[in-house]
Amino acid sequence: MPVQPPVPHFGILDHAPMGPRQYAIWLLASGGTLLDGFSIFSLGVAMPLLTSRFELGPLMVGLIGSALVLGAAIGAAFGGAAADRFGRKPLLIIDMAILATGAVFSAFAENALAVLFGQFLIGVGIGIDFPVSASYVSETMPKRARSRMMVATIALQSVGMLIGAAVALSLLRLHGQAIDWRFIVGATGAGAFAFMLARMWLPESPRWLLEHGHPDKAAHVVTGLTKVRIEHPSEPPPSQDRGMSVLFSRPYRVRTALVSIPWFLMDIATYGVGLFTPVILAALHLGAKPRDPVAADFAAAQGSAAIDLFLFVGFLVGIWAVPRFGRLHMQVVGFAGMVLGMLILLVAVLSGGGASSHIALVFLGFILFNLAMNAGPNATTFTMAPELFPTAVRASASGFAAAAAKAGATLGIFLLPQVREFSGVAGVLTLMAIVSALGAVITLILAKDIRDIPEGRGLEEVSQPSVASPQSAVR
Repeated sequence: MPVQPPVPHFGILDHAPMGPRQYAIWLLASGGTLLDGFSIFSLGVAMPLLTSRFELGPLMVGLIGSALVLGAAIGAAFGGAAADRFGRKPLLIIDMAILATGAVFSAFAENALAVLFGQFLIGVGIGIDFPVSASYVSETMPKRARSRMMVATIALQSVGMLIGAAVALSLLRLHGQAIDWRFIVGATGAGAFAFMLARMWLPESPRWLLEHGHPDKAAHVVTGLTKVRIEHPSEPPPSQDRGMSVLFSRPYRVRTALVSIPWFLMDIATYGVGLFTPVILAALHLGAKPRDPVAADFAAAQGSAAIDLFLFVGFLVGIWAVPRFGRLHMQVVGFAGMVLGMLILLVAVLSGGGASSHIALVFLGFILFNLAMNAGPNATTFTMAPELFPTAVRASASGFAAAAAKAGATLGIFLLPQVREFSGVAGVLTLMAIVSALGAVITLILAKDIRDIPEGRGLEEVSQPSVASPQSAVR
């Protein structure tokens, strides 16, 4: 079927330059991914102090650790569909309110169940934000900068981790009390409340407005973003089917699989490696372990911050590489790099003397894994769904993909301790290499069924998917 040409509104928006207003809108819309990284790091630092305060057993520690990702899976599934129905802006405000409530609940908790519930709420808020922010950024940024700004949105996840490290280390250094976990966890709520207030200034997505029959409002928003006056607002496009069921209809099912299955696999590997990073590094026995729990927590936070720095560097590479080489290429290359990183770690663990005798290999494996992950699939999986689906189901598709990813993370958190118990760290590393390899292979297989990946050239032209011939190449 012929594709629908871009409407005039968005020709103006697509060719507008990036100015201060666009950067401000991007930053506010991307606050959820920043707080995602911040909250994950903060919980990791606070967990030893929480364990000491409430005398947590392994089961409760695991439940609290997985509550955030489980909440994110639920929030993403419902948040994307709600944003397609009620608009992007209301959900961008609601998710910050939920996130702030969860952080406050955790910070003032007097028992482990309250912490568990608070972390679950934080996860719900973050889960809602993922598909809504991805859709909103893709629908408001100029075409030339779209890919770069979308990768930058997910890159703020690692920036949030580094900010979380700075906040946690400062609190532990300046105060140094066991009660510091309340301030560390509560800082997420303060950030969410600030973003909630600031997001009230954001305009609604003009593409969503036009899709839902508000051409005058859409024209007003485009005028505000571009400073170009629109005399004759465009007519709303022909109505399209909406709802989650559309994602599994024949025209879209391959695209739905492409944006969700590799992300599901990536999060198994991502959370698996993150979960066992301290275990592997502990085998190095570098330095004496501090006896004081606060001092031990401070040392652990320093080590984690050093590793997270490579995540940030990987995203910087992705901001440069994804717009130039395309999402599919970078996703496959990134998965391949993750496999190589795991194999290097496996060699270090299995070689004579263990990991402690092969420090260079251990750090090389971690560095390569983190760089490849964030330059490749951690950036591409977040940005692919918004440009493969039309406005009517864009957030729903992003939400389904993000929910699948967090389901993979939840599975990894529960499954990998069992794998380690049965086959040791080597078994975990082997499984992570296999999962990463599957991500590359499945990306290649599914991409062969899609003729055209927009790669930032526009959005509305993807309203009607086209099925490729067998000779189609992966872009």
